[in-house]
Amino acid sequence: MAYDPDNIFARILRGEIPCRKVYEDRHVLAFHDIRPQAPTHVLVIPKGPYTSFADFSEQATPEEILDFIRAAGLIARQAGVEDSGYRLIANHGPDSHQEVPHFHLHILGGRPLGPMLVQPD
Repeated sequence: MAYDPDNIFARILRGEIPCRKVYEDRHVLAFHDIRPQAPTHVLVIPKGPYTSFADFSEQATPEEILDFIRAAGLIARQAGVEDSGYRLIANHGPDSHQEVPHFHLHILGGRPLGPMLVQPD
């Protein structure tokens, strides 16, 4: 899948669309989701043009990967969900319902989140 430089996260990174930023460093931007699914719902995105986790894990530099992982842990601690627990979700492709073709991680917490997947009837 080719990277779409006009996806919403690319536009946020360029400052064309505002976000409620919670963290930023040289390789990472994190902000509140506009449609939160839990009391804490933060999106963590690399600043590079990666379409998915597979793309990021294959193409990103070691520094980008390290900064991304460390940022996710720091953001969860700063959000106050470390002790109660949280979920990290990265969707990949149509079966997972990936909505934005820019790799991103959801940090969800702040309440009991229930089972990981609902089983079909």
